Formats: sequence, structure tokens, C-alpha cells
Amino acid sequence: MKLGFKGGCREVGRSALLVNDEILVDYGLKPGEQPLYPVDYVNPKAVLISHGHLDHCGAVPNLMDMEPEIFMTPPTADLAQVLAKDTLKIAEREGTPVAFDDREIQQMVLNTKTFDTGVEFHTHGYTAQFYNAGHIPGSSAIYLEKDGKSIVYTGDICTQETRLVPSADELPEADALITESTYFGEDHPTRKETEKEFIDSLRDTIDLGGNVIIPAFAIGRTQEVLMMLSDNGIPAYVDGMGVRIYKLLMNNPEYLKDPEKLKRAFDNATIVKGRKRENISLNGAVIVTTAGMLNGGPVLHYINRLYKDPKSKIMLTGYQVEGTNGRMVLDTGNIDNDGILQNLRMKIEQYDFSAHSGDKELKAMVKQFCDKGGEKVFTMHGENTEQFAQWVTDEIGVEAYAPANGEDFTI
Repeated sequence: MKLGFKGGCREVGRSALLVNDEILVDYGLKPGEQPLYPVDYVNPKAVLISHGHLDHCGAVPNLMDMEPEIFMTPPTADLAQVLAKDTLKIAEREGTPVAFDDREIQQMVLNTKTFDTGVEFHTHGYTAQFYNAGHIPGSSAIYLEKDGKSIVYTGDICTQETRLVPSADELPEADALITESTYFGEDHPTRKETEKEFIDSLRDTIDLGGNVIIPAFAIGRTQEVLMMLSDNGIPAYVDGMGVRIYKLLMNNPEYLKDPEKLKRAFDNATIVKGRKRENISLNGAVIVTTAGMLNGGPVLHYINRLYKDPKSKIMLTGYQVEGTNGRMVLDTGNIDNDGILQNLRMKIEQYDFSAHSGDKELKAMVKQFCDKGGEKVFTMHGENTEQFAQWVTDEIGVEAYAPANGEDFTI
């Protein structure tokens, strides 16, 4: 079985793995002023998508000239369509290039077949199955087998449960593992510790007469943060794409840990749209809004109203990638707000609500896989993939590789 690593190697973004030059596992893009696509020409017969995040599914419409079959879980299919349309909208607004159009998005929808996790399916002589990956609703690790050779591809995986989704399933036996490496070398605090610290800090700010802006990713993080606030009896406003994503996720409640709690969280929140933003009384307000990295979205409106207020606070809930507004805020205290550089007098805090396995969980997962007979491990989707592969070789004693984009291996 030939494995062609076409993206997401020694980096985070544009994940793509080509199996035997015919089955593509994930096909993402790396957003930016010039979006980056996977390397090399590909002509797949079928495409299997692990989950609905841009860096794993964002470039799929670009494959539609080849008419491949596409396989996703039902929530992933919903999310992939929304993300593709949003990518087009942003590209048109900002005048950035994008490699597909609305017609190709419609073709992607037509070509997509959905399968639930735990259901075996077949394509072009391959046996495949999705396993819950615990990252976001519908996220999956992918098992693929042909002619007695098999792989497991983790996608993005989280072996600790969150408020939104149960923890990942145990991985099946296979010859080789292709694993994400995002947090190799870095452990997360427990969710309980992080939540307590977060809620205590938020209450302190409100008690002192300040407002709290909580930037959150539309998929997963907005919903989880609102559930946490609701459970703690904290009223909140919610704005941005996360509201639309919530409605989509409720189409497939079986992929949620507690759909009733999620519904209650949104019922308890005040949903804000368009012009109503201007009417919010910023007097002890808690606002959950996109974008999670402060690159556009309603969050910039709220920052514009509050950036001079030293009593108010921005509470970041996710990783801030190099080159984003969120990273600039952390590094310099400044933000680019629609072309205007603003120096924030607000307090800035960052919390680790990651939906990826930490160092300890990644190592335990790989060890468990190898203990069941796994013979090779490939590390991707991270900045420390080479160190991770070296750790696997040294500590577990199986062959491990950290491919570069464009490299091929045979198992």
C-alpha cells in the first residue's frame, strides 16, 4: 500500500493523504492571504473526510472535475458545505484567490455519501470505517483496508471527553497509524481546572463593572463555552457563525454528548444579529462571538467599542496561530481592526480549551495501537512531528517517520 503525503506534514493546515494514488484521505487548505493547497496533482477515485474543519475538508470542491465519490459522517457533510460557502464569501469580500466556485460546491454535495461512525462501507475495492475521534461532532478516525494491508488515520483526535462530544473510540488494529501531532511535547491542564480558572476570572471582571468578550471558534468552541456558562448560571450574548453551526449540529443529536444541555445553553443565551449589535448595553455583558482568532467577524465590533476600557477583558479560548490578530494581541497588545491599529487597554487572557489530545494522551494512544500489532507510525499535523517519530522509535521500538509534504512511503 502506497502512502502519498500531500499536505499537513511538519505543519498544521492543508491535510491530505493519497493512498495507492486512488483514495484521498482529507483534502484541506491552509487559510491566509494566499490560501495554501496540498501539493502535487491528484486524481482520486474516492475521498474520505475526517471532519468539518477547513484544514481537513476546505479544498474538496477543488476536486470536482474528477467526479470522485466522497464519504463523510452526516455532521461533517453539513459542516463541509457551510465552510466551503463561507470560504467563497470571504474570498469575494477580500479579493483573495480561491480555486473553486459555487457550482463545484454543489457538485461536492451531490457526490457525497454519508455513513455513521461504526458502519463499514466499501469503495473501489477498499473496506473503510469511521470511528469517533472526539474532536468535534462528527469527527472521525478513518480505517482503510485493501488486499490485507490496512491503515488508521486519526484526523484530529481527543481522547478526553468535552462538554460537547464523548472521548474518542479506541483505534482498531491495522498495519500502520497516521497520527496527528499537534500537542506532542505539551500537556493540557484538566478541563475542570481550566473551567474553574475561566469562570472565576470572568466573575471577577463582571463584579468590578467590566465586560467580557469571549472569542470562540464557530465549530465546537462556541457551543462548548455556552454550555459552560449556562451550567454556571452566567447569562451571555452569542453572536456570529457559531449560532448557525449550533442549528446544524442539532440535525444530528446522536453525535452530541448531551443535546438537551446544548439546547438549554442556547435557549439561555441572547442571540445577537446584525444591527442589534449596536443596541447591546455594554454594562457587565458577557459576549461569546466569532472569530476565535480575531481575524474578522463580529468580535471586532465589540473590541472597537471596548478596547479603551481597562476594566473589560478578552478571554481567548483557543490556540492563536502565527500571523493572526489573536497572536498579535498576545504578543504586542495591539490589534488590526479593519485596517486601524488599536492599542488595547483591556486585559487579555488565554485559556486552553483544546479539543486535541495532549502529549500524554498521544503517547498512550500510539503505544496502545502498537501493542495490538501496529508495525509503522507516521506523524503529521504538528510542528514537532520529527521529535514525535523519534520518540516512537526510541520508546516503543517500531518504525516511525515524519514525512515531508510530497514524500511517498510503502507499507
